[in-house]
Amino acid sequence: MPANLQQLRLLVVDDNPHMLKIVRTILNAFGVMNVFESESAVEAIDIARNEAIDIVILDYQMEGMDGIELVKRLRDEEQTSNPLIPIVMLSAYSERSRVIAARDAGVNEFCCKPITAKDLFAKISAVIDRPRAYVRTKEFFGPDRRRHDPDKYKGPKRRSDDPSKTEAA
Repeated sequence: MPANLQQLRLLVVDDNPHMLKIVRTILNAFGVMNVFESESAVEAIDIARNEAIDIVILDYQMEGMDGIELVKRLRDEEQTSNPLIPIVMLSAYSERSRVIAARDAGVNEFCCKPITAKDLFAKISAVIDRPRAYVRTKEFFGPDRRRHDPDKYKGPKRRSDDPSKTEAA
């Protein structure tokens, strides 16, 4: 376990108070003591705007504003102070369409419920130890959606290392 995990400031967003308690308990077991909780997306945006949050863990399906809309707002630099914040989405629904919707909204990692400490730790470790570059196009802003080794692809659609020559996806 990374030594600085206890320094992290995490925001957990879920409209189910029992799930908030479960996630907090798991995070506390990892040594994370700075956990902000929110039962609403609106409150979460306010917390993200006013606190130095390192990682957001949020539910996909919530009353009012759902997790997908919240991710889009967290990625909007006019609504939050850190649009590059790593986001881990939790969901009891793991159909391919939901995972793709989460990815396309700008989620860094997707974790299926019921969550385990091992799975959540793996997702947190991934955003810390293996962060992906962020991509901005007309339709998308968020972590690079590709997870393969880009050095292996030499085809005609390979992105240039020069950002000024990169085509919008």
